[in-house]
Amino acid sequence: MQLQIDGRTAFAYTAAHAIDAARRSIVFVHGAGLDHSSWALQSRYFGYHGFNVLALDLPAHGRSAGPALSSVGDMADWVKKVLDENRIDSAALVGHSMGALIALEFAARYPQTAQKIALIGVAYPMKVSEGFLDAARRNDQTAYDMETIWGHAPQVPFAGNPNPGMWMYGDTLARLGRLAPGVLHTDLLACNAYAGGMEAAAKLQCPVQFVLGARDMMTPPRGAEELIRKIEKSRSVRIAGSGHALMAEAPDATLDALIDFLRAA
Repeated sequence: MQLQIDGRTAFAYTAAHAIDAARRSIVFVHGAGLDHSSWALQSRYFGYHGFNVLALDLPAHGRSAGPALSSVGDMADWVKKVLDENRIDSAALVGHSMGALIALEFAARYPQTAQKIALIGVAYPMKVSEGFLDAARRNDQTAYDMETIWGHAPQVPFAGNPNPGMWMYGDTLARLGRLAPGVLHTDLLACNAYAGGMEAAAKLQCPVQFVLGARDMMTPPRGAEELIRKIEKSRSVRIAGSGHALMAEAPDATLDALIDFLRAA
């Protein structure tokens, strides 16, 4: 689906279904440097099982025009504009990594709109190393390598892939390689600078599902513990063996956790 948000083209994958006001809606928000295709299995499943699906390309990602937004708050506001454009009054949000921070902030800012949120591969604070930031600032290939290697569990280069015919490292590198210069750095700075996590958590009125990778090197499960304690209506699933890229490394387990959470009344 092509949209016009703030006078610029934006894209959302809808599983080839028109938005139906009678259906519940789910918005999928990707992580730093990625795009809607990160949610290939999960968004398609819900789109073909009775939900409106909007798997977004944030500005300057995938098929959405730039420039990239520089803060988590601005991204949360942009997601609200997408929902308003589609006349969606309430929705569940599913976010991965940076997208999880966006979902958290969105639910705090727009409590009447956020039915539920699922936070996948999240930590707070989500600090980024100086070396990673510097490489991204210089648009150096090592930044893409860092995101790819750290973004998967150590066994990924050696173990069988749960998605036949897919090379997880290559898939991530291809997404990152499509970015305009500076976009990854802008995303990482937004994650690094986001300081509203605990304040947002205290405002939440909706149920929250955490989905964490037991072998996540970028956002280790311990990095979510304070958020989990802060949010009264939260529950958590830890997926053994998975790193940060849970949707690719553990696609079925991630989908099962979302089905259990999102299909409940």
